[in-house]
Amino acid sequence: MSNIRNFCIIAHIDHGKSTLADRLLEYTGTISQREMKDQILDGMELERERGITIKAKAVRMNYMDNSGKSYVLNLIDTPGHVDFTYEVSRALAACEGAILVIDATQGVEAQTLANTILAKNANLKIVPVINKIDLPTADVDSAYEQMKEGLDVDAEPILASAKEGIGINEIVDSVIANIPPAKIVNDEPLSALIFDSFYESYRGVIVIIRVFDGKIRKGMKVRFIASGAEREILEVGYMKIKMIEATELSSGEVGYVVAGVKDIRDIKIGDTITDSANPTKRPHEGYKEINPFVFAGLYPNSASEYDGLKTALEKLKLSDASLLYFPETSVALGFGFRCGFLGSLHLEIIKERLEREFGLSLLVTAPNVVYKVKTKGKYIVIDNPFKLPNNADVEEIWEPYVEATIICPVEYLGAMFELCQKRRGKQISMKYMNVKIAFLKYHMPLAEIIVGFYDALKSASKGYASFDYEHIDPQLGDLVKLEIMINSEVVDAFTVITHKDKSQTVAHYLAEKLKGIIPRHMFEIPIQVKINNKIIVRETISAMRKDVLAKCYGGDITRKRKLLEKQKEGKRKMRQFGRVEMPSEAFAAVLKIDE
Repeated sequence: MSNIRNFCIIAHIDHGKSTLADRLLEYTGTISQREMKDQILDGMELERERGITIKAKAVRMNYMDNSGKSYVLNLIDTPGHVDFTYEVSRALAACEGAILVIDATQGVEAQTLANTILAKNANLKIVPVINKIDLPTADVDSAYEQMKEGLDVDAEPILASAKEGIGINEIVDSVIANIPPAKIVNDEPLSALIFDSFYESYRGVIVIIRVFDGKIRKGMKVRFIASGAEREILEVGYMKIKMIEATELSSGEVGYVVAGVKDIRDIKIGDTITDSANPTKRPHEGYKEINPFVFAGLYPNSASEYDGLKTALEKLKLSDASLLYFPETSVALGFGFRCGFLGSLHLEIIKERLEREFGLSLLVTAPNVVYKVKTKGKYIVIDNPFKLPNNADVEEIWEPYVEATIICPVEYLGAMFELCQKRRGKQISMKYMNVKIAFLKYHMPLAEIIVGFYDALKSASKGYASFDYEHIDPQLGDLVKLEIMINSEVVDAFTVITHKDKSQTVAHYLAEKLKGIIPRHMFEIPIQVKINNKIIVRETISAMRKDVLAKCYGGDITRKRKLLEKQKEGKRKMRQFGRVEMPSEAFAAVLKIDE
């Protein structure tokens, strides 16, 4: 029997995954009391500030049970937010089991359900834990009932409080007893799965692997199967918060590899590392390629930062395989990148990381989804609203839809119905998990949930409702393109695609917002919103006045009229040739259309 257990922690956001990981590290003696701090695996400043896990983290724990038998426990702490589901699915591929954490005060929530389904699909053994039992608002019986009814998990849950350290020894014992040991295959050629990576300036790309077959050691010549690149292994080891060098990693183990890879394109998440001289016949099938669902433009505030942004995106792509980017040019903003994200939080986090970790100053255009458009008998894919052809050429527009799962207390059902109806949602089903909790399924356009929906859901339910979604087939939509003209020039970065019924409201909102944000100039600035070359809304920013008659202390009226005519001609020329200064807040205004 192998003494290695590979497992991850999965849960809804804020159910106590990171705190439980802290207690496991303390209990197994992996980290001393002196070194201990809250959320120790969340090393990113952004994670600690927001109190959420963004990146899955692997750590090795050595543990000896009461009988004196030693075990190696490889733990992967995963994110809980729906936007980081891809991180969770990658971690599951490197494990044999999962600790499923359910908050005793909140019960089963949407992402609890989604992550449980992911773990079951990956054939992982689930160890359920009901956490936060020490809190006065904890309802263990309700959480237990929801777990049995809603999640269909048969195993008896362990009652725990990660904060107080209650039930930690039972969790460790259950992991050893119930999670299948890692299968050891040392006599086969090397086959190791790359499930994560990150970049270090001096050592290049550091690859996080799970070894399935064979061994990997320093000095060995290996091949990355997807890219075909061959490298010599410079260092192998495992993570115990810090990276600890080892002589080799063998079948069943999780660790890191340094192979002097400087070209980022040589590494592909989900790839298999094998021996150059004796390649494996059983490479890992790789991860399912994930398609981004939300697109936005990222532009540097200064043109000189373009190359820095390109390099930063390449390095970030290593640690976030779901990020997609390609160059694009905007008339208003210059050179930048069109980036694909898994959701609006993902977009926000990527922007923050680029600004903090790489010292960039960025402008972000309004997020939009990908539309499939039929024009002149052909289908084209539109990821930028500005590229949508004029309405006369468009035969039909297919917009992406999702199946949304909302779990909320019964008293907030009315508010949920109203919110979903407002966002063009169509109710599919409703059932009760128990007398207090309802479970709703809606089909909704993705465009309606990427901006402001999560905040609106939390406000409408006083923070009690939870939300998750999965993608379904696109549907036909009655959509129009809104173009904004400032001083008679279309600003491509402000173009939005919206539903016909909401177009007037959105147009008025944008025009009024921009009027309040764009500073006054020496000439009058018209702000116009058009649909299919027809102006539907206009606002005007009045010109700043300069009193050209101040120096006239008398004299004939013709002298004053001459000065006023000269000023009028000057303003006409200014309006014709002058450039309107666009503050960065103007672009942020488009992000808040639905708020």
